[in-house]
Amino acid sequence: MAALPPLPGGNTAGFAVFLGSVRVGAEQVAVTRTGTGWTILSTGRIAAPMDITARRMEVRYTADWQPVEFTIDATVRGQVQTIRTTFDETTANSSITIAGQMTTKSDPIEPGAIVLPNALFAGYEALSIRLRTAAVDSTIPIYILPQASLTLRVVDVTTEQIQTSSRLIAARRSRVTISTPNVPLEMNIWGDETGRLLRLTVPAQNIDVAREDIASVAARQVTISRPNDEMVRIPSNGFSLAGTLSKPADASAMPRPAVVLTGGSGPADRDGLAFGIPTLGELAGALADAGFIVLRYDKRGIGQSGGRPEAATLLDLADDQRAAVKFLDSRKDVDQKRIAVAGHSEGGLIALLAAGKEKRIAAVVLIATPGTTGAELVLAQQQRLLGRSTLSDAEKQSRIDLQKQINDAVTTGKGLDTLPPELRRQVDNVEFQSLLTADPAKILPPVRQPILIVQGELDTQVVPANADRLETLARARKPPATVEVVKIPGVNHLLALAVTGEVDEYTTLPDKHISQAVSTAVVEWLRKTLR
Repeated sequence: MAALPPLPGGNTAGFAVFLGSVRVGAEQVAVTRTGTGWTILSTGRIAAPMDITARRMEVRYTADWQPVEFTIDATVRGQVQTIRTTFDETTANSSITIAGQMTTKSDPIEPGAIVLPNALFAGYEALSIRLRTAAVDSTIPIYILPQASLTLRVVDVTTEQIQTSSRLIAARRSRVTISTPNVPLEMNIWGDETGRLLRLTVPAQNIDVAREDIASVAARQVTISRPNDEMVRIPSNGFSLAGTLSKPADASAMPRPAVVLTGGSGPADRDGLAFGIPTLGELAGALADAGFIVLRYDKRGIGQSGGRPEAATLLDLADDQRAAVKFLDSRKDVDQKRIAVAGHSEGGLIALLAAGKEKRIAAVVLIATPGTTGAELVLAQQQRLLGRSTLSDAEKQSRIDLQKQINDAVTTGKGLDTLPPELRRQVDNVEFQSLLTADPAKILPPVRQPILIVQGELDTQVVPANADRLETLARARKPPATVEVVKIPGVNHLLALAVTGEVDEYTTLPDKHISQAVSTAVVEWLRKTLR
């Protein structure tokens, strides 16, 4: 999409417009304080089905945000349109020209109404500023131009932190409803510290509008943080990993023991966020509170980290963890002889692979880590899900047979071309393939470090029998090395307290935090082991 022309004034922001996950447009927006009030000026292009090119849109308000005038020169679905609307306290008077035909209309409005042109988003800058101080359950009058006056109600307000490539933004998120006929329309609107618009989502219409700095792949939502967290870049093999270093509040006793945390399979970020639970972020906080320096990072190609995730095997990801250990080893506030690694789920296999090659690792913590081959694990997960489904026995068996076919094709390297094309595309993932072929029985023998195995007894993704097998394998090492197992009642794969532990329970968990018993077990073992 061609760049939009620059706007006058220095307070300009670019916005990306998404329909579903597809970028369909962009707007440039300038908000300017004038001698008499405020001016919002924008240009924009949005593709079909909206199909709008706004050459110039301008909304003027008084100093206390009473609407004064709106003008737009645009092309909508191939037709040239101009609209000019003037406002007094109770009326909006519009002159509308479409393809050379002019009409006029007047609409009643509430005093102080925010003007929101239909299908363009610059007008939400004024709403974002108003929402900066709006309380829950308060209402704001709006005018959807050139249609009708409506009422917006503030349903909920939360604060969030968004890390961009240049700074940490303290964002205010307002969940609102608009009193459209029949069913209220729900929106989410984020504003920055000054009230400037950051993001707008309309879930029912699949619309997402985001300011360019937070729409960038270098931006991330900070779901959990500590006052003295340090954002760091970790040199890896030809790229850098982005991470967060959490430190104890008391910096007097240095150097300190340190821990590297690594997440599970798929696009795991540094917080290990899944179903609203930041597993790694909360574990990092507990460890830092206990006196450890803790480093967690976005997996390669995820969040703010570089690299290509689609080309990374478990060995490659282990090299990334080793790069994190090397980074800690270079810091003066870290005791080089007391660096541990901890991995959740697949991250545990990564930790074992790294420990088998890295002498700088002093201890290993495996949390909800598979003890079988990946192929056996995936098949067991598939069978459990099918056992809870309403499919017929024949359909269940058909899917199990297909999973076995996938496993055989990946592990033997033969028969991939016989898989259906859609499955072949899913399987054509190096990380997934290396997980299927991973075998703890082959990974564990070279690991000489002490090992802690932490297992939730309600884990249905990596069932408790995996911890038993890991213990057996770890105790069989020669020469013998320390192994300890902690099984925690009532805890699921996300390390949270649960009732059933099943995957379909994740979205309804009332407590979106990891169990304190998990963090306590890890802290106490590391304190003992890294004395």
